[in-house]
Amino acid sequence: MRISSSLPVPVNTKDESFFKELGSRIAQARKQQGITQVQLSATLGIAQQTLAHYEGGRLRLPASLLPRLAQALQVAVQDLLGHQPGSGRAKRGPASRLEQQVEQIAQLPRAKQRFVIEILDTVLAQAQR
Repeated sequence: MRISSSLPVPVNTKDESFFKELGSRIAQARKQQGITQVQLSATLGIAQQTLAHYEGGRLRLPASLLPRLAQALQVAVQDLLGHQPGSGRAKRGPASRLEQQVEQIAQLPRAKQRFVIEILDTVLAQAQR
């Protein structure tokens, strides 16, 4: 009989650099949002100390936590993992606010996207004068 555990799993040497980089991106995104470890851990329903271990790369972050974490930090899961779409190379740190907004605009209905584009065109045209 196999018993599964929901206890955090320590990071082994082979995966250490990945989890340290992931933890660093999580901490950076959290700080950019002005959120404390206590606040984020409460939102995620985990202990603050566990979050601190995730950010330090000392514990494996469960994949099931990534979507909630990304949502709480207002970043894409791919950004937390360090991937850029289509590039195949890792990206350092979370998406900029502008990149996040572009992603959000891309999710809007076409009519609202056109409206945003018109506003941007107007602002950029005025800036060039």
